[in-house]
Amino acid sequence: MTSPLSKKAPQASSAATGSAEQPRTPFGLVERLFPICRSITGNGVRETLAILREYLPELVVHEVPSGTPVLDWTVPAEWNIRDAWVKNEKGEKVIDFRQHNLHVLNYSTPVRSWFTRAELDEHLFSLPDQPDLIPYRTSYYQPNWGFCLAHHDRLALPEGRYEVCIDSTLDAAGALTYGELLLPGSSQEEVLISCHCCHPSLANDNLSGIAVATFLARHLAEHPRHFSYRFVFIPGTIGSITWLSRNTETVQHIQHGLVATLLGGPGNFTYKKSRRGAADVDRAVAVVLRDSRLPHEIRPFSPYGYDERQYCSPGFNLPVGCLSRTPFGEFTEYHTSADNLDFVRPEHLSQAIDIFSQVSNVLETNRYYRNLSPYGEPQLGRRGLYKGVGGGTEGADWQMAILWVLNLSDEEHSLLAIAEQSGLPYRLIERAAAALLACDLLAPVTQSSK
Repeated sequence: MTSPLSKKAPQASSAATGSAEQPRTPFGLVERLFPICRSITGNGVRETLAILREYLPELVVHEVPSGTPVLDWTVPAEWNIRDAWVKNEKGEKVIDFRQHNLHVLNYSTPVRSWFTRAELDEHLFSLPDQPDLIPYRTSYYQPNWGFCLAHHDRLALPEGRYEVCIDSTLDAAGALTYGELLLPGSSQEEVLISCHCCHPSLANDNLSGIAVATFLARHLAEHPRHFSYRFVFIPGTIGSITWLSRNTETVQHIQHGLVATLLGGPGNFTYKKSRRGAADVDRAVAVVLRDSRLPHEIRPFSPYGYDERQYCSPGFNLPVGCLSRTPFGEFTEYHTSADNLDFVRPEHLSQAIDIFSQVSNVLETNRYYRNLSPYGEPQLGRRGLYKGVGGGTEGADWQMAILWVLNLSDEEHSLLAIAEQSGLPYRLIERAAAALLACDLLAPVTQSSK
């Protein structure tokens, strides 16, 4: 079912809705979403999607009831939290959810009782190696409660009794919420862009992917498209499993896909290939990153990580890779309070949107051609294709692009394959093909006729 987003979000996260006008930049969106306490279900996700609908009015919000079987899983009870704190015997708050929403173990069961220092310590989580940071911890599928805090604050808690309050609910009559946007193209074949929307105040892990996907969708909506583009904003793991279970027909149309995550922090771009390893999307990302001349790394598929592992599970085996900067767990700020607004750079978000849009351009324009003058090299000078074409800005590279496209336009090599083999920028190969097509030296080859 779809939701009108009528359920109100927790008061603790209402600061995120204070802006009367949507921020015009990806970083502005990250700033606005940062205070919200999200989880795999609940009002934090609804509040986040309500804000995204201001940017993407056609975004459809789905509600899947708790208890619904989804593949081998079941949609869990919906979790919401209003407040949480730990007070000492003087009534002073020594841990306060309203100060930082990472302070509560995500999905904590409700608690209101007194505990000794030793009893409380069994429910505390901290990082001895990073004593100033609050860790992010969850207990989605095993009932538990707890608090996360800086390790030096944990060590400073004296002996005594502590009053604990976690004002939360786990509603078996609740739902899992996710957002979906379809930008129709001239073809029913689809490109899937997926990002997770389940983490609380973590700017790089969660919000950077949301911001990049949102502004990429706005960009693509302004241009004609061959492919249809499906954007999904889902809770991690259970969200993609739920989406896959409800879209067994849709997945047959997915030709390419990318998971967008960890795109705002420092570090080089890192691409994790799909399970197929040599899908067009894997090759397109590799060529775009090569052409960008930015430092980057291409990694093989692994069945561990983000939602690409669900899309690439053997029963679906979709061509979906994961594009990020420094991967999860490989930067010290990962899943800590240091993944804050200072950690995300606006220029990194913009650069990521540009890389995604270039990948889209490769997928959109990648075609097969037939050389209409394949016996010997055609005379290029009388057709205006010999030297100096395009203003002469590319020089020898332009001339080589012409020759490579002519030589490999044998109905077996796509423009992407030509860019790979020649080592020349894809955009130059694309321009060369357009120039040869205009001179009737190439003819397009449809996939159905190959």
